[in-house]
Amino acid sequence: MKLIFAILPAFLASASLLAQAPDPHAEHAKEAAAKPSPASATAAPAPRNEAIPPDADQVKDALAKSPRHGEWVDVALPGSGKLVTWVVYPEKKEKAGIVIVIHEIFGLTDWVRGVTDQLAKDGFIALAPDLLSGMGPNGGGTDSLGADATKVIRNLTPADAAARLDAVRAYALKLPAASGKVGSVGFCWGGSTSFGYAVAQPKLDAAAVYYGSSPEDADAYPKIGAPVVGFYGGDDARVNATIPRAEEAMKKLGKRYAANVYEGAGHGFLRQQTGRDGANARASAKAWAATLAFLRENLK
Repeated sequence: MKLIFAILPAFLASASLLAQAPDPHAEHAKEAAAKPSPASATAAPAPRNEAIPPDADQVKDALAKSPRHGEWVDVALPGSGKLVTWVVYPEKKEKAGIVIVIHEIFGLTDWVRGVTDQLAKDGFIALAPDLLSGMGPNGGGTDSLGADATKVIRNLTPADAAARLDAVRAYALKLPAASGKVGSVGFCWGGSTSFGYAVAQPKLDAAAVYYGSSPEDADAYPKIGAPVVGFYGGDDARVNATIPRAEEAMKKLGKRYAANVYEGAGHGFLRQQTGRDGANARASAKAWAATLAFLRENLK
């Protein structure tokens, strides 16, 4: 399977936002590598909730059984290079809104592809770029980096991340089946990046943030044109400590930002749905339903 910023003046003002709060991301990677989820360690995986994305234990089976059309495409980058991207289309007559799925610190994994497939099932054209494309051995991406992906991703500057996401956005807007509305959803590192992309790209129509930190720079918030929604585990103190500054800044500016915090859930709850005595599963179900409502309202 083929998987997967030179700082531009236009992005200098927002360069610090996409690299916020590295500790929660590092902790996420450490936890995932150190131990399997309870389902894989002690028993057969619980039956999947088909209304939400599969978790890490269920994703391979879910992808194998998906009836939707998914394909790998190469998105051209400005100047040179390509961005390997997984695209999945919904099965509907009408043109569809676009959602860019921004991966975690691990890079473009099967789990991210599973989220992308679920978004297509829910009616969107979903694109998941490997933002590590070209950063691995011999010009590879996430696949070629393996466990080193979590280290190499720290070399991806905020400006370059925004430029790469802009390339995906431009590609998607040209798709005949696309409605012309574009949103982003990101997880962990990608959650912070989704919030930052709302700053860097004023024409973004919606941004969803899953357990990602909020921009630290107060000057970032006036640049946001899109409504932003956040989903956080109640037991994720370091990320959640960044929520109040976003709430205060967005409210002061009259911009839309809603933070949803789920009691008992931890960081990365959508990936690890079997964890924390059911709290992660409950958070996942509530957060995904709210995500779809948010995207359908703003990408219609």
